[in-house]
Amino acid sequence: MKNIFLFIALSFFISSCAAQKVQSGAYNTMLKSMLKNDVPELTVDQADSIQQANSNVIFIDTREKKEFEVSHIKDAVWVGYDDFELSRVEEIDENTKIIAYCSVGARSEDVTRKLIEAGYTDVSNLYGSIFEWVNQGKPVYDSEGEQTLKVHAYSKTWGVWLKKGEKVFD
Repeated sequence: MKNIFLFIALSFFISSCAAQKVQSGAYNTMLKSMLKNDVPELTVDQADSIQQANSNVIFIDTREKKEFEVSHIKDAVWVGYDDFELSRVEEIDENTKIIAYCSVGARSEDVTRKLIEAGYTDVSNLYGSIFEWVNQGKPVYDSEGEQTLKVHAYSKTWGVWLKKGEKVFD
């Protein structure tokens, strides 16, 4: 009986770990409740591996311009969210690997959906977005292309999910 209980507990632990796409359990729970998960998603590790292996991958930043200017993933293209228009990506071939991100993944999930509806064939949402990217120690760059620790934390409410880096709110 003791072995059966141990087996069940271990199985539950393994399955819950496998389903977790970010390092923090609380962050993962919040994201699961907030995101629709109806578009392709990549973890930070998957996106980083793709970026290392494929120089043709394009990260698009769906945050507001002031957030992007504080820091962004290297060579990311700013496309915005509130005023997003397909014209901002018209020079990107529809078959190019595109990884969309924002602060936590909700805005980028919406833009990913719009790109897929517009005919882009290889678009994914970065699960946990730039907050998880930084939380996992991946680099971000300022508007001059210099590596920085600063990350726009959107608001004090959302900024609690950013565990590393220097939070900027303006």
